[in-house]
Amino acid sequence: MTSISQHTQVIKPFNNWRLLRLSSFQIGSAMGDILVTSIWNRVMISNFGIPATPVGLLIALRYLLSPLSLWAGYRSDTRWLFGYRRTSYIWLGRGLMVLSLPLLGFSLMRLDGATTDTVGWLMALASSLMYGIGTLISGSPFLALVRDSAPPEKQGLAISAAETMLIIFFAIVGIGFSLWMEVYSPQVFWEMVIATMVIGGFFWFFAIVGTEKRVKKRDQPVESKTEKESQPQFVDILKKIWADPRTRLFFFFLALATMSAWAQDAILEPFGAETFDLPVSRTTRFNSYWQAATVVTLLLSTYLWRKRPPERQATIANWGLGSMALGLFLLGLAALLGQVHLIELSLLIFGGGFGVYTFGGLSLMAVMASDAEAGAYLGLWSIAILVSKGVGTFLGGVTRDILLLGMGLPPGTTYAVIFGLEALGLVGAILILLRIDVVGFAKDVGRVVDRTDVQMALSD
Repeated sequence: MTSISQHTQVIKPFNNWRLLRLSSFQIGSAMGDILVTSIWNRVMISNFGIPATPVGLLIALRYLLSPLSLWAGYRSDTRWLFGYRRTSYIWLGRGLMVLSLPLLGFSLMRLDGATTDTVGWLMALASSLMYGIGTLISGSPFLALVRDSAPPEKQGLAISAAETMLIIFFAIVGIGFSLWMEVYSPQVFWEMVIATMVIGGFFWFFAIVGTEKRVKKRDQPVESKTEKESQPQFVDILKKIWADPRTRLFFFFLALATMSAWAQDAILEPFGAETFDLPVSRTTRFNSYWQAATVVTLLLSTYLWRKRPPERQATIANWGLGSMALGLFLLGLAALLGQVHLIELSLLIFGGGFGVYTFGGLSLMAVMASDAEAGAYLGLWSIAILVSKGVGTFLGGVTRDILLLGMGLPPGTTYAVIFGLEALGLVGAILILLRIDVVGFAKDVGRVVDRTDVQMALSD
């Protein structure tokens, strides 16, 4: 047996073609997510008249199960499957996602005209669970495979490229699907399901096939005795991390910012349908607008501030959060005043801020972690983001149902209140970040911060 640290020997040499091929993995990811969290929820809420609460809960399931991503990443680090370190876990997860999609189509068939059909809801639940579990099982190993595939000096670039491609394909697929189904049609929805299974499934296979060399069982690396003995200390490390008030504040900052930013996820398209009676062809593009703006400002931020020390990115992150809050405030005004022409502008401002915040926030996540316990820190930040995204999605739907269905408020007022609460949450996240001593934390955990960087960070 060889040492587990020698695993990189099973990864084939890195080049630009391999990076491009790995990034094509996100074509299937974008197709699946648009179909599940954009089109399906719009049909369920707006076309079938189903309350947003159960629909939002089903969409949020994958985020609430986010600890699975830590388990899957750990398993792919330490347990080989069918001769591969990462590949088998990725295909296992993506296989579950492919199998979940027909259940999504069958659920609409059962619930169309019979919204209390038990079998239809069970199909929707099974589809959501399979899709969410598949996403979580395969997501961490995929990013780890991307990282493993690149030399140390290009690992950050490789992961950033893969994540940026996901956002780009979100915009492309959103526009493509909106042109494909301008009004809801069961036949067209099934065409989308089949296309996602075939095209998405192909790219999930093509992107990573051959990246890892298959290793026979006798040659597979194993954990050393020291590594095995160190595993029980993980809980102690988490206790140590949580004991630092700066760490706790940063956790709450990520949670509040994420929850506020994503509370509109399940209701953005119903908002356009119920407030302005907009067709599916237009509301399906809403996500594409803000995500396209996110891509542009994320790339622009990377270019403008690529040399700025990560310890100094708190101000950048707050600029992004402020822009997001402004976009949601304008979206609330559009809903309250019936100004449909403000929707696209509001979404572009929100998305532009999201790109700036993403750049600054990712930098801060790297800073708010020590080298010795980087995995534990980043795992905690990942859980904060994923769980809060799910909770935000669910709360957005619940608030919509309480205001619109329970209290009988007009759609415009209902959505204006939701978008206004999101904007306030983002402002609250800004106030929390202002209280965190990022530079002091970086110094305490041994990051190299020279005196000039400290002075510049404090001046910001």
